[in-house]
Amino acid sequence: MARAEIGKRLHSAVWNVILDIDIRNALIFCRGCRILVFEKNLSKIDLMNEYQPKHVRLVIAITMLSAFALLLLAILAWYKLRPKGRREEDTISMPIAHESKSFPHYEEESQEEDLELPTFDLATISAATDQFALRNKIGQGGFGPVYKGELPNRLEVAVKRLSQNSGQGLREFKNEVILIAKLQHRNLVRLLGCCIQGDEKMLVYEYLANKSLDNFIFDRIKRKLLPWSIRFNIVLGIARGLLYLHQDSRLRIIHRDLKTSNILLDREMNPKISDFGIARIFGGEITEEKTRRIIGTYGYMSPEYAMSGHFSVKSDVFSFGVIVLEIISGRKNWGFYDPDHDHNLIGHTWKLWNEKRSIELVDDILDGSFSKDEVLRCIQVALLSVQQRTEERPTMSTVVFMLSNENVELPQPKEPGFVSERSAMKIDSSSSGQDFHTGNHITFTTAEGR
Repeated sequence: MARAEIGKRLHSAVWNVILDIDIRNALIFCRGCRILVFEKNLSKIDLMNEYQPKHVRLVIAITMLSAFALLLLAILAWYKLRPKGRREEDTISMPIAHESKSFPHYEEESQEEDLELPTFDLATISAATDQFALRNKIGQGGFGPVYKGELPNRLEVAVKRLSQNSGQGLREFKNEVILIAKLQHRNLVRLLGCCIQGDEKMLVYEYLANKSLDNFIFDRIKRKLLPWSIRFNIVLGIARGLLYLHQDSRLRIIHRDLKTSNILLDREMNPKISDFGIARIFGGEITEEKTRRIIGTYGYMSPEYAMSGHFSVKSDVFSFGVIVLEIISGRKNWGFYDPDHDHNLIGHTWKLWNEKRSIELVDDILDGSFSKDEVLRCIQVALLSVQQRTEERPTMSTVVFMLSNENVELPQPKEPGFVSERSAMKIDSSSSGQDFHTGNHITFTTAEGR
């Protein structure tokens, strides 16, 4: 058969394969610049590039690209439409609308902000906590119960489960997601993800084996595990965590409920601030705010917040000062008792300070094993932090500086605020419409004229 005739028959066969997709009559293989064709009625023909029509190569290229594009679209469609909540961990984009009026400048930038947050399905969390078994319950707050759990990868977690009948808890859930998802600091508890499925809403945190500071510092046996070096490290760690919240993060955050039970301890006794359910964000030039819904804990609230609803970074400074005194003494501010007077821990410390006996405040369990200069410096910083007037309290940057520099001369404190429980209880007569809860955690609303 003539070479030209073979070329014509091959050309026709190629088009039959492409246009009619008659794979029974021919197969085409592309190899570089050659096309190898097998046809039922022809022996193998090696057609050189000079006999390969350009439009044939173009059609083959378009066909292959179209098939690839269809495959890619199918994969994308499957990814978008796949069932949710089936895997142990995924990622969601959670639209959160800001509710606080404390940060209008921040709201102008984003009225509704998408937060990329890892999520866990309900089955995984339920299995991790052994169906939320009572023996795994490690805490309870206004948000709801907290459970210890273990994920399939053996990672221990703490699960905060929103109480379904708690309106306050829902607000706190949204608030905590907004705040914690944006914050990263070694002295803040780390949020690992959340679970939002049906009526269930849960936050999943790193689990801290030593739980909260109050479990140690107010237990006469356990606080033997807290020598002065560890106590001082805890004080400094809390101060650095607060400094990050007030100044070093891109948001200015007021915690509003700082207390020993909200300070968690890791295996090395490093402190981590937790529970941001009632925290507030300040934006722009705003430095203080007033609320009619006062939520806090007796013994830790600043005078201006407890009596009139005013809060600022200096409110957290006051709470910090109380915590420092409790760490030094091993005694609670609220419910403090001394047979010689009716002061609380703040008033007792002030009395010792005036009598030049401040060293007597130190927990007797320490048995003299501490740095006297360090202890006296901490007491002085604490008294400065609990001053009655907000302008006389230091900022947290100043607090960290004073604690970290032994040679810095500190200012002399004046009489602090809330030196007795009676002065704190004046809230009863100065506010109306209050709803006092049992225990020392309170929530109440003050009535205001319009």
